[in-house]
Amino acid sequence: MLTGCILKGMSDFYYVECGDTLYTCKARGIFRKNKISPCAGDFVRIEPGADDTGTIEEILERKNFLIRPPVANIDTLFIVSSVCQPTPNLLIIDKTIAAAEIRGITPVLVITKNDLKDGAYLETIYTRAGIPVITLSTENDEGVLQIRKMLDGKLSVFTGNSGVGKTTLLNRLDPSLGLPTGDISQKLGRGRHTTRRVELFHIGQGGLIADTPGFSTMDIERYGFVSKDDLPQAFREFEPYLGQCQFVSCSHTCEKGCAVLEAVREGKIDPSRHASYVAMYQEVKDLREWNKPKNV
Repeated sequence: MLTGCILKGMSDFYYVECGDTLYTCKARGIFRKNKISPCAGDFVRIEPGADDTGTIEEILERKNFLIRPPVANIDTLFIVSSVCQPTPNLLIIDKTIAAAEIRGITPVLVITKNDLKDGAYLETIYTRAGIPVITLSTENDEGVLQIRKMLDGKLSVFTGNSGVGKTTLLNRLDPSLGLPTGDISQKLGRGRHTTRRVELFHIGQGGLIADTPGFSTMDIERYGFVSKDDLPQAFREFEPYLGQCQFVSCSHTCEKGCAVLEAVREGKIDPSRHASYVAMYQEVKDLREWNKPKNV
């Protein structure tokens, strides 16, 4: 058997890269029976057949997984947000960061359109929170060069609201991709708002990237189950204060003697970040394990 990585799935076929060969594979029926779906980024073992075909026999253990878009074994999640046109939605940014943090994925905020409006306030909020931030401008390629270095040897996902310049950024990272804005990609063969099909493609030195559909609204379930107990760990700037509250069961939303709330009052935690936490807590506080989506 051979070991490889799934670059894309289409209908019932999976395209698995093993060394220099791309195999068109079917998955064994046992996966469907066990309600397991192979996806882009999965490392699998295949039994090769004739003419570069094969059968997926085993899906190796995933280090992480996103439900929508379905991608496994992600190293970095680049969250692209523009300063204007459209105006950034901090709650969506924070939900996306939280989803990455819970799964051990490195979140990176990419701020676009800085030549149209100063994005310093966004950079300040997330730099203070300990989130890596890269600012982009059409006037220079400094930010693009930073991102290129971060892609080498990693599986990276780019996500962001429609209109923030994500496709433009991908073309700047690798002009050979030729991704027309709003049209069908010549190279990837998929549309702007395709939601169920993810394709990985090579970039840089051993890097793989996945473009994902734009979105305008989002709830936590978009990226998978997050419990109220795990949520504080998704805000890395809360860490020094966790376990320091007056009450062990503190939700960090409104309680007396809450160390997190005190840090907000003292300016050590940005109020917008805490507001996002409270909004997310209200969404998940009544969820139970049986609400957990399948295949998480």
